[in-house]
Amino acid sequence: MKRFSSLEEINADLLAGKITMRGLVSYYLENIEKNKSLNAFLEVWAEEALHAADLIEQKIKNGIAGKLAGMVIGLKDNICYKGHKVSASSKILEGFESVYSATVVERLLAEDAIIIGRLNCDEFAMGASNENSAFGRVLNAASHEHVSGGSSGGAAVAVQADLCLATLGSDTGGSVRQPAAFCGVYGLKPTYGRVSRYGLIAYASSFDQIGPLTSSVSDMQNIMEVIAGIDPHDATTSAKTVPHFKQTTTKAVAKIAVMKEGLYLEGIDPEVKKAVEATIEKLKLQGHHIEEISFPLLDVLVPIYYVLTTAEASSNLSRFSGLMYGYRSPKAKDLEETFKKSRSEGFGPEVKRRIMLGTFVLSAGFFDAYYSKAQQVRKLVQQKTNELFETFDFILLPTTPTPAFKAGEKSADPIAMYLADIFTVHANISGHPAISVPCGTHSNGMPIGVQLMGNNFCEDELLALAQTL
Repeated sequence: MKRFSSLEEINADLLAGKITMRGLVSYYLENIEKNKSLNAFLEVWAEEALHAADLIEQKIKNGIAGKLAGMVIGLKDNICYKGHKVSASSKILEGFESVYSATVVERLLAEDAIIIGRLNCDEFAMGASNENSAFGRVLNAASHEHVSGGSSGGAAVAVQADLCLATLGSDTGGSVRQPAAFCGVYGLKPTYGRVSRYGLIAYASSFDQIGPLTSSVSDMQNIMEVIAGIDPHDATTSAKTVPHFKQTTTKAVAKIAVMKEGLYLEGIDPEVKKAVEATIEKLKLQGHHIEEISFPLLDVLVPIYYVLTTAEASSNLSRFSGLMYGYRSPKAKDLEETFKKSRSEGFGPEVKRRIMLGTFVLSAGFFDAYYSKAQQVRKLVQQKTNELFETFDFILLPTTPTPAFKAGEKSADPIAMYLADIFTVHANISGHPAISVPCGTHSNGMPIGVQLMGNNFCEDELLALAQTL
């Protein structure tokens, strides 16, 4: 069976009788088996997916299939699916089975998408390389020596290696867009509040957003039309109308700001810079207005991000105590030891590092110096970004300063690893939507991505511009 890059291609072959739904699911299951060494999937729901394929095939024949019929999709291992295991790739949730489904899962199933399995990720979505998973790192399909990116590394590699048509990841500081760039696929972080977080295991609640990873913009449009919109289970979701994404076209002349600090940053890989400049030239040829602008707050984005997200993680992860579900240390002899030993043994080093940092910035005597100050600067970043969108339609910058780095290269230096997020955290701090679009290949064979940011709730316009690239 050929590789499909969009749902439209699949539907055309289904209607022509060239393929069947069962044959399509079997094709992906075979690919998953052949590529087990990539470690993208933690669990595959093969029988369930084949059974769903038969039911959906019948629905297609009867003309009552949903708009995602034919789409085989994987879930990052921090998105809950009732009756299925979910662990956030952490030992502390060992054996835990979800008692309810995330809103995004319910909406996908309602439109006849087939969920094929759960995908490896950095533990509790904390990482930029997928080396922090309790179940081993995910290998980049372009080069097994290189990282897949994180935290949604399994989700990116599953699309890259044709293990399913699309995936859902979560993006707290670039965790969809950065692995998308490292793996040569599309990755979208929607506006904060555009997609429900109900059923997403929280890392930092005011930053987290669920977003799709795909091989085509059209699949992203299809998925966003289904998963976006208000949800009574999530009070942060917006009541704004979800647009018909495929009906939105790019402005004849869009005003695009190029962030100078992104393009001329010391340490940016010359080939990444060249690929982004080629994208800028392409946009100019299409008639768009390009203007270089300065955003002097770039230097403070990573510190703000790590102060605020670790503080929220310290609070969110306090619920994993070893008492009610998940891992409980067999060495504990009393209540206090149950807490201490279960958390010490259940959480990995990076998660423990961030919990401790977050607890520190929230502690008496340091709260005002760190947490309160970071919140003030976050407000300033939001304000300055909104001011830019009063003049410009989009902001363009690289997704990452370099292509995928080699496994182990930055593991011993957390600061170097954190700086891999320097271009992606902006959208999470300000809440704006952003997409990583493949824009070339490095001489070392690794993919390169360019990032576009749009105004709040303008994902349809962002995707329309991405489509022109």
